[in-house]
Amino acid sequence: MLAKAPINMRVLPEQKALISKAAEMLNMDRTTFILNVACREAENVLLDQRLFRLNQDDFDAFEAALMAMPKPNAQLKQLLSEPAPWQA
Repeated sequence: MLAKAPINMRVLPEQKALISKAAEMLNMDRTTFILNVACREAENVLLDQRLFRLNQDDFDAFEAALMAMPKPNAQLKQLLSEPAPWQA
């Protein structure tokens, strides 16, 4: 089993109450809730990196791939025939 490292923080009483209520609604303890939310947000931050550098050849290949029409397939046809979630 891997050793666990503590993370300590101080919060306002109203923040603790808010977190506790949300955790309770999901049938989680506060620590599990905080860890799940913090890890999910950390993943989003890391996945949301928009800046990346390419040399000219790689950039040209990347741009060509973006501009190319996708090959028709049944799944894509089905997806494009469905209304967007905000239109349903």
